[in-house]
Amino acid sequence: MKKINILYTGMHPEILETVVRLINNNERWAGYGAGSSELAIKLFKETDFDLVLLGCGIPQECEDSLREAFAAHNPNCRIVQHYGGGSGLLSNEILSALGHSFA
Repeated sequence: MKKINILYTGMHPEILETVVRLINNNERWAGYGAGSSELAIKLFKETDFDLVLLGCGIPQECEDSLREAFAAHNPNCRIVQHYGGGSGLLSNEILSALGHSFA
């Protein structure tokens, strides 16, 4: 079974580390983290991501630039804003973005 590749990008290192760890706790998901726009774009070009989670602390102009770069490279990748709230909410957020049921 192919793992679902998920990129989390955010400007707070502790949150980034936690979110990536939580993503990787699911055996069907592979989580990657980027603490800068430059690293996020580099990783995005190197890996076939199914989903991008945009975390907190990203200035609007950077978010717009990231969305544009991601859409240009892989228009099928889903991009969603991640608001935090714990591992249960994260799982539901990912499943919802990927179109899976919560059961």
